[in-house]
Amino acid sequence: MATTYTLGNVAKEFPRTCMRGLGQVMFQDNALTGLLFMAGIFWGAYEEGSPLVAWGMIVGLIVSTLTGYFLDLKDENGAQGLWGFNGCLVGCAFPTFMGDTVWMWLGLILCSAMTTWVRTALNKITAPLGTSSFTFPFVLCTWFFLLASRLFAGMPPEGAETPAFPAAVTGTLDLGFGSLVIYWLKGISQVFLINSWVTGIFFLAALAVSSLRAATWAALSSAIALFVAIVWKAPAVDIASGLYGFSAVLTGIALGATFCNFSWRATIWTVVGVVVTVFIQGAMNVFFEPMGLATLTGPFCLATWLMLWPGYSFFQPKQ
Repeated sequence: MATTYTLGNVAKEFPRTCMRGLGQVMFQDNALTGLLFMAGIFWGAYEEGSPLVAWGMIVGLIVSTLTGYFLDLKDENGAQGLWGFNGCLVGCAFPTFMGDTVWMWLGLILCSAMTTWVRTALNKITAPLGTSSFTFPFVLCTWFFLLASRLFAGMPPEGAETPAFPAAVTGTLDLGFGSLVIYWLKGISQVFLINSWVTGIFFLAALAVSSLRAATWAALSSAIALFVAIVWKAPAVDIASGLYGFSAVLTGIALGATFCNFSWRATIWTVVGVVVTVFIQGAMNVFFEPMGLATLTGPFCLATWLMLWPGYSFFQPKQ
C-alpha cells in the first residue's frame, strides 16, 4: 500500500531524515551522528583540495532521499534515513573518480536515484537470508557508471586508477607511532572516500554520540586491519592512505555492534570477519585492477554477508 506524504511533513522532517541517512552509512540511526559525519567530510574534502566530494555527497544524499518519497516507499525506511545512505556515497565517489563536468553531475544524480530503487530490489534477494543489501546498491550502481566512464568522454575517469595487471609492490612504510595513528584514523575516514586523519577523529566522535560500542569497534577494526595489512606486506601507499581499513571498519561495526548478541563468540567472530575483510579487499583489488575499477565498499558487503548468512545464534540480523 502506498504511503501518503504531505509537503509540510516532508519539509519538516527532511533535514533530520537526510542526517540520519548519513549516519546509516555506519548503521547509526542518529541525526547528530550524521551531522558530525557531514562536518568531517567537509573538513577532509577541503583539506584535500577536493571540495566537490563534499558537495557531491550533499547532492547524492538529497536526490536519493527525495527518490524514496517519489516512489512512495514505506515511511519507516525514510524516517530512519535508509533511502539516503547509498546516495551520499555515490555523491562522494563520482567527484573522486571522475572529472568535473556537467555530465558527471547528471550521472551522479541518476546514479544516486538508482540506489534507492536498486536497494529495494536487492533487499528482496537478501531478506530470505536474514540480511539487507547494506551498501551494495551504491557499489553496484557506481561500478556501472565508473566502467561506462572509460568510454563516455562526458564524464572522464580522471581520478580513477589506470587499468593495469596487479603486482606485489610493497614500498617503504613509516612505522613510527605518529604515522601509525594517522594510517589508523584514515582507515576510518575512507568510509566516505576521505583521506584525512582529522576526518577520522570526527567520525569516531560521531559514532560515540550514538553508540560507544560502534565507536569502539570502528577503532578496533581499523587497528586490526592496519596490523594485518602491515604484517602481510600490502602496498605501502594503500596502507598509508587507509585503503585497507574502511571496509574492515564497516564489517566491525556491523558484526560487533549491530547484528549480534554481544557474546564472547560474537566478539571472536567479529575479529575473524574483520581480518577476512582485509584479504577480500586484497583479492578484489587484484580482480578489479585490470579494469581500473575501485572496490568501493564491496569487500565489507561480501565479508559481512558471508559471516551472517550461516545464521549462527550469536549473529542475529535485524531488519
